[in-house]
Amino acid sequence: MLDTDRHEPSPDRSEMPPATPCDLVTVPTQQGLEAVDILRLRTGVGPVLHDNAGDGIGFLVPPGTADGWDLPGSSCTRSNGRGFSVGAEPPVAGSGWLVPPESGSGRITATDPAVLRAALGEAARTIRLAGGV
Repeated sequence: MLDTDRHEPSPDRSEMPPATPCDLVTVPTQQGLEAVDILRLRTGVGPVLHDNAGDGIGFLVPPGTADGWDLPGSSCTRSNGRGFSVGAEPPVAGSGWLVPPESGSGRITATDPAVLRAALGEAARTIRLAGGV
């Protein structure tokens, strides 16, 4: 279960220094694209990766998110200590930026895990209602 005491939804996304390792929540492409749209219309979305094969979308979230992530149909990879940090180049081989990191502030704004969880749930319901997967 997601630790809501550590990851409360906020109007701001979680800001971190650029060299901070991030965790990565991955979901199927259709659900991920729908969630990106939902987040863009509401609270905003942090950096998002797409794999070049078109199989998945990855949302950068604050480190430690993987410790409590349990949303079915998604996974959260702990990257702390593996050199997975945000920069101009995508941190995962075979991927590209769908939503690149903001570069003006000198800080990286990751997607809030609780807000992402809600958007992914809404995206899954929307896809189901539309007759998708």
